[in-house]
Amino acid sequence: MSDWTLFEVFVRSKHGLNHKHVGSVHAADAAMALENARELYTRRSEGVSLWVVPSAQITASSPDEKEPLFDPSDDKVYRHATFYDLPQEVGHM
Repeated sequence: MSDWTLFEVFVRSKHGLNHKHVGSVHAADAAMALENARELYTRRSEGVSLWVVPSAQITASSPDEKEPLFDPSDDKVYRHATFYDLPQEVGHM
């Protein structure tokens, strides 16, 4: 088991909701990770969908990076639809 991959598990509890991170499993491959996740996290029919992702493949921002990562977008008005003139045929947006 020492060479098994660590997978992060995400479960969607109901149709229309987002997947939420619920924990991790070790497995030899993605198929086994999906089976292990199903056994551990949806035993009582808690979910309608499962995602398993190798932990090494996840890149995430840190809460400490919030300001430098997200604040600069407020200065770029061209990213907002209000910056552009809409053609008359588009109507209301």
